[in-house]
Amino acid sequence: MITCYLRYEVRADKLAEFEAYGAMWLELVPKFGGTHHGYFLPSEGASDVALAIFSFPSLAAYEQYRKDSALDPDVQKAIAFARETRCFVRYERSFFRPLLPKPA
Repeated sequence: MITCYLRYEVRADKLAEFEAYGAMWLELVPKFGGTHHGYFLPSEGASDVALAIFSFPSLAAYEQYRKDSALDPDVQKAIAFARETRCFVRYERSFFRPLLPKPA
């Protein structure tokens, strides 16, 4: 399994738009075989950081998702929404291989 971690710098005045953008991806990632673990939005204080975490069975499956999703109209709509609303300034993406407890 490979887990993708996204760290966004969000615009404080566009948090509602960013939440709408995130809601789009909660449905899109599973459409292409991934598991979305959610968005984690700023809650209190002067934070401009939001996180998103999702997983795919392998890096190859993630790469296939990138290829397949690029042609999807709903993905294109989500990307256009982010560009139009400018709800985040930038993001960084990292990949992790989880080490989990063995099932009992």
